[in-house]
Amino acid sequence: MNATITSHRSIRKYKTTPIHETVLNEILVAGTRASTTGNMQVYSIIVTTNQEIKDQLAPCHFNQPMVKQAPVVLTFCADFNRFNKWCQLRNAVPGYDNFLSFFTAAIDALLVAQNVCIAAEDKGLGICYLGTTTYTADKIIDVLKLPKGVVPVTTVVLGYPDENPGLTDRIPTAAVIHREVYQDYSDGDIEQTYAAKEASPLTQKLLVENKKETLAQIFTDNRYTKKDNVAFSKVLLKVLASQGFMNND
Repeated sequence: MNATITSHRSIRKYKTTPIHETVLNEILVAGTRASTTGNMQVYSIIVTTNQEIKDQLAPCHFNQPMVKQAPVVLTFCADFNRFNKWCQLRNAVPGYDNFLSFFTAAIDALLVAQNVCIAAEDKGLGICYLGTTTYTADKIIDVLKLPKGVVPVTTVVLGYPDENPGLTDRIPTAAVIHREVYQDYSDGDIEQTYAAKEASPLTQKLLVENKKETLAQIFTDNRYTKKDNVAFSKVLLKVLASQGFMNND
């Protein structure tokens, strides 16, 4: 299993080979064995294999081809809808209409998603996380008919790989480990942490393509701009309010 984890790579091209239902179910069951806050399991997984629905989801993920191409699209949702209904049926008053509850459910959903991904890769399948889910949560809610109390937090495409990309680079492990308490970074630490990434051939290619001086500028000016971050934040906050997670009383 450790080899499966350390050899992870994002797959963006998939074969048309369907995933057998038995295999898919085993992967999903593995997902449900993830840790969960208070054993509440306040998450849901929407399994999409219907091409028409995948076509509707594609624009929500900026029309990345793999959304339509992969045989399975999994949308992981923070879900207090089910738990709230159970409480009400058992003469208990749920108090989960607040941001903390959303955050709790989002953590649950992400833990499940990672279990699913590891289980899938262990069976020879490829996966790719789609960070676009929270950008267009309002549109995904409409496509997947998510009721109040349910918010999508991440999406994973799943299928048999039709490519074999190299491993994505990572900053040194030592850079993300803090012993006992947080050790803040000096300028020298930062230089050392990002040196290999900045010197890589891929980075040099990106600098030319994007006409930028540094890799950091590609992130701040092109990929994840403040303007976009603010705009998508406003959308997500509206979604949390409309889905019942922003009660401050």
